[in-house]
Amino acid sequence: MTNSHEQTVIDELHAVAPEFAALTQDLLFDDIWKRPGLSQRDKSLITVTCLVALNRIEHVEFHLKKAFDNGLTKEELVTAITHIAFYAGWPTAASAFRHLKTVIDQQ
Repeated sequence: MTNSHEQTVIDELHAVAPEFAALTQDLLFDDIWKRPGLSQRDKSLITVTCLVALNRIEHVEFHLKKAFDNGLTKEELVTAITHIAFYAGWPTAASAFRHLKTVIDQQ
């Protein structure tokens, strides 16, 4: 079962690409994210850092919210983004921090 934020994303996808929305819901959120081996928290940390490093910034806020829901703290996210700044680039990390501030301000 998805949370309301995930459901909003699924609903928005469904309006444009129903099959992709179904794959996102059924395969990504209901299968991949629930597989054992890593905690939801660890998966969130990995996902956020990958999205930041790949400059997929349009998806960062969604996953930052999910990261907080999965137990990550602001300090842990700041530390992770600061760390990858040296590998993924300073501007990329700066953009991520702007999005992190937005998410924190919305909470």
